[in-house]
Amino acid sequence: MSSGLFGIGMSGLTAANAGLITTGHNIANADTPGFHRQATVQANSTPQLSGGGFIGKGVDVQTVRRIYNDYLETQVGRSQAQASYYATYSTEVSQIDNLLSDPSAGLAPVLEEFFSAVQGVAANPGSAPARQAMLSTAEALATRFQTLDTRLSEMNTGINAQIESTVSSVNVYAREIAMLNGRISASQTAGNQLPNDLMDQRDALVSQLNQLVGASTLVQSDGSVNVSIGTGQTLVNGPQAFQLQALQSQEVPGRLDVAYVAGATAVLLPPRGLNGGSLGALLAFRGDALADAQNQLGRIGAGLAQTFNTQHRLGQDITGAMGGNFFTPLQPEVTPHGGNVGTGAVSSSIVDATALTSSDYRLAYVAGAYQLTRLSDNTTTNYATLPQTVDGLTIQLTGGVPVNGDSFMIRPTARGAGDFGVALTSAAQIATAAPIRTASPVTNAGTGAISAGTVNAPVNVNLQQPVSITFTSATTFNVTGVGTGNPVGVVYTPGMTLNYNGWTASLSGAPASGDVFTVSSNPGATADNRNIARLADLQSASTLNGGTATFQAAYGQLTTSVGNTTREMNVASLAQESIALQTRAAQQTVSGVNLDEEAANLMRYQQAYQASGKVIEVATTLFDTILGIGR
Repeated sequence: MSSGLFGIGMSGLTAANAGLITTGHNIANADTPGFHRQATVQANSTPQLSGGGFIGKGVDVQTVRRIYNDYLETQVGRSQAQASYYATYSTEVSQIDNLLSDPSAGLAPVLEEFFSAVQGVAANPGSAPARQAMLSTAEALATRFQTLDTRLSEMNTGINAQIESTVSSVNVYAREIAMLNGRISASQTAGNQLPNDLMDQRDALVSQLNQLVGASTLVQSDGSVNVSIGTGQTLVNGPQAFQLQALQSQEVPGRLDVAYVAGATAVLLPPRGLNGGSLGALLAFRGDALADAQNQLGRIGAGLAQTFNTQHRLGQDITGAMGGNFFTPLQPEVTPHGGNVGTGAVSSSIVDATALTSSDYRLAYVAGAYQLTRLSDNTTTNYATLPQTVDGLTIQLTGGVPVNGDSFMIRPTARGAGDFGVALTSAAQIATAAPIRTASPVTNAGTGAISAGTVNAPVNVNLQQPVSITFTSATTFNVTGVGTGNPVGVVYTPGMTLNYNGWTASLSGAPASGDVFTVSSNPGATADNRNIARLADLQSASTLNGGTATFQAAYGQLTTSVGNTTREMNVASLAQESIALQTRAAQQTVSGVNLDEEAANLMRYQQAYQASGKVIEVATTLFDTILGIGR
């Protein structure tokens, strides 16, 4: 009986001691990140059969288990990954919002100043100060375009640095998780006893990895976990860790892509392959908000340069020379894929700024034909040959022969802001006047009149050649002049339009036979503002977004779009952070350490320990009594 009591007392002491140690361990780790509360699992020992029935033999401590809920842990992981995604995206896009919406550093004020200077020249085309002011504000406009583009490019460089750093951290976490998997698997006993603290350390690493890249886990029978990312790529398989790698893009210079390393092969992850964590946010932000902002800003620059140049070339400067390009003509960026094996070379040019989109394009040579994909909406069009014109671009093969699988990245507006510049070197080169002048001699007998005339695009080489319109009767006339074809007997209709040599003029009234009207060059036209007035009108002309937006409106649409995205991400970030806190609180309710509860457990186990000691004391007294019999 005494040995039975001794055994029961000792089992009680052991159980109470295990409870005290576990409770103390919980208290010590109350503030340890990733720690899960532990509890002893007790069961009554196998009873002993006797003549009086089964007699208990005390208690056994079967294991110390983590208080762990798979569902809550999964929810915490997902919410943390999404919270990290939105927080990162919100931080990055806010930089663009602050840049573009700045009332002094944005594009809107300097664009307004430039067109105000154009209006000043239109009001006084012969004024040298007004001309110089227009040229100076044009240079300020170019500087602002370049500054904004530089800042966006710097953000892209910063994204590259963050991608490299994040990929490096992901690889470190993967190796550490794999190492802990090996230790956990080796520590697992035949009775399926798992090392709780090692598992907590591993789960903490998985949580940190999850915030970087968004990960899912699958527990194996040996206690290890397999970790996968993206679209199912295995990052950790038991004790084996795989790696990610940041590589220079084969399509876009200066951009880093993320690849999954499988053996000796690095496989590029798809653009939306990583959709969680800060790394997924960086890739999504760069591909969406940042690229779109740079392209939309570039479209404004490219559209302004082309439309302004087109009209400026229709005018005449103060020396009588035809106007040239006011701004530097812009060219789309065309980059052959780094893996191309053919000799084909492709170029592109902007032919219609009104039709330009803010999208990039991929031109691929597939099965003897050309496949053009607009990346903003993945619309694909097949062409048998080049050149082709699409969305305001002409795309042509300039040399060599492509082979199947070769591709080219075409970025029509990516450099539209960075390469924006002023082509004129002197204010005297501003083409304020129209290069033609119409006239009717005072000797004309009729009441006919000819309009001042306008110049058409493109400029005809015979534009400034003299042309005469001579009425042979009140209803017919002949046209003479180089490039006109010298038509005779043209039937006159009041209000009719004449189009020759690149100019347009209209006739009205009632000319008499013998009346003559002339169209000639316009020498010494320092006060002529016909062309500069057309240039000033471009401020209010809808020349972008399919002919629906002015330059100012297009910039307003850009800032509004970025602002809306910023607000959406800010709201989403706050909401997701709240969800993450709630799921974390729910998880802590189950798995976290409650110090009040642990204090009560201390008292409970202390009392159990003392009671078990009392059982041993009683057993000792009884044993001494037995030993004293017969003395």
